[in-house]
Amino acid sequence: MTAPPPPPPPTDAAAAPQWLQVVLSVLGVLGGAGGLATIAAVVVKRGKFRAEAADVLTDTALTLVQPMRTRVAELEAEAQTIREQLRASNERSRRLQARITQLRTTLDRWYAMIVTPDASLESIRYTVREDRRQLRTSGEVQTEPTGDR
Repeated sequence: MTAPPPPPPPTDAAAAPQWLQVVLSVLGVLGGAGGLATIAAVVVKRGKFRAEAADVLTDTALTLVQPMRTRVAELEAEAQTIREQLRASNERSRRLQARITQLRTTLDRWYAMIVTPDASLESIRYTVREDRRQLRTSGEVQTEPTGDR
């Protein structure tokens, strides 16, 4: 058996010059070191980045929350005013309903008096006058604005 033939010697056209290989190696090492330095700096400063981000978020939240607090306080005051108005309206409604009931009772009494067979114009006038006098002296007649005008 014979030995295989030796490989052909490298030609200058296919291989890069020696000095170019050295320059590329040095640039690769420096570039790699710069990249590693950048990565290391980012890892070291990551806590600082988080703290700065938290500060920015806190400032933003406070900027947004303060107007909301002011608006909520305004709305609470407005709601309290409306509740008071509602209470007053409910009380007024209750008084008006009581007055309507009282007037209906008086009207029913007058109607019953009118339809009785022995009713006279004089007795009806007397009863109406007496009812009005009692209402005036008892202080139950109060004029309340209804807002219908």
